[in-house]
Amino acid sequence: MGCLVIKNGGAAALPEWKALFARLMPGLEVREWNDPALDPAQVTYALVWKPDPGRLAKMVNLKAILSAAVGVDHITSDPDWPKHVPLIRMGGEEPALQMADYVLWAVLSILRDAATWRVGQQDKVWTRQAGPARMSSEMHVGVMGLGSLGGPVATRLVQAGFRVSGWARHAKTLEGVTCYTGTEGLNDFLQACDTLVCLLPETPETIGMVTYEKLARLRRPAGLINVARGALVVEADLQRALDDGTLHMAVLDVFDAEPLPAASPLWAHPRVLITPHAAAESSRPARAEYVASVIQALEQGRDVPLRYDPVKGY
Repeated sequence: MGCLVIKNGGAAALPEWKALFARLMPGLEVREWNDPALDPAQVTYALVWKPDPGRLAKMVNLKAILSAAVGVDHITSDPDWPKHVPLIRMGGEEPALQMADYVLWAVLSILRDAATWRVGQQDKVWTRQAGPARMSSEMHVGVMGLGSLGGPVATRLVQAGFRVSGWARHAKTLEGVTCYTGTEGLNDFLQACDTLVCLLPETPETIGMVTYEKLARLRRPAGLINVARGALVVEADLQRALDDGTLHMAVLDVFDAEPLPAASPLWAHPRVLITPHAAAESSRPARAEYVASVIQALEQGRDVPLRYDPVKGY
């Protein structure tokens, strides 16, 4: 079956990883990334989060690299990563369900202007909104990115009663979702929405994609939810949009620098809710089950989903 090396959770997590794979794939040897006795040539599979640059290249018998997260930029940022080896993004039902739960919470927080309540609680002020709250049917949410996470998110929002649009690089069809495609559809997509959910992968084309000019195209009161990567949003433009009222509220789970520096003005902004990159993180049992299914498929010569495509960049 081979040898799986894991860089996720450190040495303290190794007993749990071993117990999980002993049940799922008894013939698989499981080793920890920093094991001094590990022979790189013996490694056939690697499950990693932010691997040390150059380490994967030394594992000359790798059959596949599995990302411990949905994104793979933490691997592809290493210029020496072995590009001939299949790179598989983390999948399974659990991260999609977690992301859908998080985004629904974030959208509802914007719908009910929860940032105002947060400030009122901090200041011990009994703050009430003027007039009746908006209904979910009055809010139009746009999901940028309709892949393994964005698709389930859009579907969950439809089920919750929101009007939903989606935008993707390539044509998509989702029940109850108005889908837009490519550069030619981006402007119409933005102008149809009042709350933007960013779920695009980080690629050279998407870095810096969400600018002040794009946020200004949203309907008012406008909201932003970023659960993709911090680099996709121009932070100075985000700050400007919040300060001048172009953007009414933002829920942010990802940032250019993580942890978010204490000096960042976003921490204290009254129109921002911040979470610590926690929108979707699969449990170890769920990750182990997914990894086992991928290894089994590869060993049997079957294709696997969520394989990194260097042309698309994700």
